[in-house]
Amino acid sequence: DLRGLMSALWVENNRHWDELADQNTLTQLLGTGKPTQREYLGCLVGDVAGDTLFVRRLVHAENLKQLQFAVAGDCDGVERLVGTFHTHPYRADAAGRAVKERGLSAMDLKTFAAAPDMVTMVMWDLDSLDIATKAGDGSVRHPVPLAVR
Repeated sequence: DLRGLMSALWVENNRHWDELADQNTLTQLLGTGKPTQREYLGCLVGDVAGDTLFVRRLVHAENLKQLQFAVAGDCDGVERLVGTFHTHPYRADAAGRAVKERGLSAMDLKTFAAAPDMVTMVMWDLDSLDIATKAGDGSVRHPVPLAVR
């Protein structure tokens, strides 16, 4: 199922989340710390029926460039593209403890607002998703409810 695939991708890209003891956010952001995790980007395939957006599949983004706290890739050429999915890794606080980045960041929402996508999703833990959608007029709606069927 789709949620299971998203969870598996999160686990795969964050499998060293507990190796942050000698790291902190500053060294990680400067790129001088060891990369313990990577962000992931996928393309969401689906359709719209009435006022409901259905996400049916997740495919890997092309030209994927994965960094510790950034990801790039493209979904050009993906048929029935409705949006993107990405992961947020844990960050290390000053004491090297894992800190979750909960939800879509301000940069995530700004990037989404400028994109033609109808939905963007982020996962920051196995049971944690945040979603933004666009209204018919293109305005961003965040947060939005999710129903798993």
